[in-house]
Amino acid sequence: MPKQKTHSGLKKRIKITGTGKISHHHAYTGHNKVHKSHKQNVALHKAATAEKNDVKRLKPLISNML
Repeated sequence: MPKQKTHSGLKKRIKITGTGKISHHHAYTGHNKVHKSHKQNVALHKAATAEKNDVKRLKPLISNML
């Protein structure tokens, strides 16, 4: 059986940290920034780590990156 390939779209959007966690960017940062508070905009531009339930779903898609 052939190896499973890494999902091409996903590998551009996430990064594996040194401890093995999945790091990603926040949503809601593309437009309408003037309607959000400065505090919210600053917080949204920091990297986030994936939740435990999402990691279960993402691991098979990025098996070659791990």
